[in-house]
Amino acid sequence: MKGFISMRWSALVIGLVLAGGFFLAGLFTHELIFPQRGLEELKARVAELQGQVKALSEQVAKLAAQAQAPAQAQAQRPEGPERVEVSVDDDPALGRPEAPVVIVEFSDFQCPYCARFAQQTFPQLKKEYIDTGKVRLVFRDFPLSFHQNAAPTAEAAQCAHEQGRFWEYHDRLFAGQGEWSGSASASQIFAGYAEGLGLDGARFRECLASRRYKEEVQRDFNDGIGYGVTGTPTFFINGRKLVGAQPFSAFQQMIEAELKGG
Repeated sequence: MKGFISMRWSALVIGLVLAGGFFLAGLFTHELIFPQRGLEELKARVAELQGQVKALSEQVAKLAAQAQAPAQAQAQRPEGPERVEVSVDDDPALGRPEAPVVIVEFSDFQCPYCARFAQQTFPQLKKEYIDTGKVRLVFRDFPLSFHQNAAPTAEAAQCAHEQGRFWEYHDRLFAGQGEWSGSASASQIFAGYAEGLGLDGARFRECLASRRYKEEVQRDFNDGIGYGVTGTPTFFINGRKLVGAQPFSAFQQMIEAELKGG
């Protein structure tokens, strides 16, 4: 649009200048034929033509400036998604509490994309940023309704968290996703995982049977809805949303931007 406006008005200016040239040539010829009309009339007409060209040039410059304004305003807008104030609640967290970057993850243990993140991206994220004190990762539950064992799995992970072993259990659940995701006896598998990791089996089974973390899991889900989460995994990096099983480079880019001051 900007180019079209500039070309249109430039063409008009050129046309007016050419017309003026022919006009002046005509006047000059007319002056040779009819010298009695004198130079004063010729000078007056030249001055009038120069004034029109100047006014038209100013209009073209004004239109060009108006056409550039939206692009300049767009360039001045901050890059990246807007920030959302996301609570970490009292959910499992990994990393230094004073870390300059906090990532809040909303995840579903039965989600294959969440498993992909946990197995492919999370290890490098932990090594490069969490273990070095730059990032703190908070895990919040977002069990999708069409995953039959998503909510029970989230509750099982909370039971492991009760014994201080959430992250080990987190890794075991994602590694064994194919074993329990469609199972009608998933609770037995969950208990087996807990015992395999050295947790108190009786305490874990009692916790799972009581469903005392049902409301906690639902609260996470409700908070996620309030923050605009519609699928898993969804991450908020210092409040900026990143959706899906993104590669490490996507996290790295946003984290480095935050470490440099956003």
